[in-house]
Amino acid sequence: MSRQNPVTPEGHERMVAELTHLKSVVRLQIVQDIAEARAHGDLSENSEYDDAKERQSLCEERIKRLDSAVASAEIIDVAKLPVTERVVFGTTVDIENADNGEERTWRIVGEFEADVENGMISYKSPIGRALIGRNEGDEAVVQTPKGKQTWEIVEVRYK
Repeated sequence: MSRQNPVTPEGHERMVAELTHLKSVVRLQIVQDIAEARAHGDLSENSEYDDAKERQSLCEERIKRLDSAVASAEIIDVAKLPVTERVVFGTTVDIENADNGEERTWRIVGEFEADVENGMISYKSPIGRALIGRNEGDEAVVQTPKGKQTWEIVEVRYK
């Protein structure tokens, strides 16, 4: 399998930890829950059995997605890159809206790591795509549902 999924070292650790937990704890608990529900008899009207089978399906799907993501992960450690003023994968970027002065800080990360509430956006998101390759002082225009927004790159940090 080719490596095509950029990820930070921290993101890779979280994916591996979640995968290990799902395989060694959650999966085994679900198997026990299914066995217990079967012991109750008639499966046609057994909501505990149906619930356990649904959780098993969701768990196996998540394991499959994480297995694929970990196998195709290309770990990019921004701390090992030469420091410049350029926005690249893994950098933290302070930006300011040119229209209203709103300030935001984003870390550009992989798809599996994206967590907007914690300031991490995917490099494939509209804002991520607009910022990548630009330098401090540059403006990035982002198409949003509310129209175009212009953001000035105030600072680029290589953690």
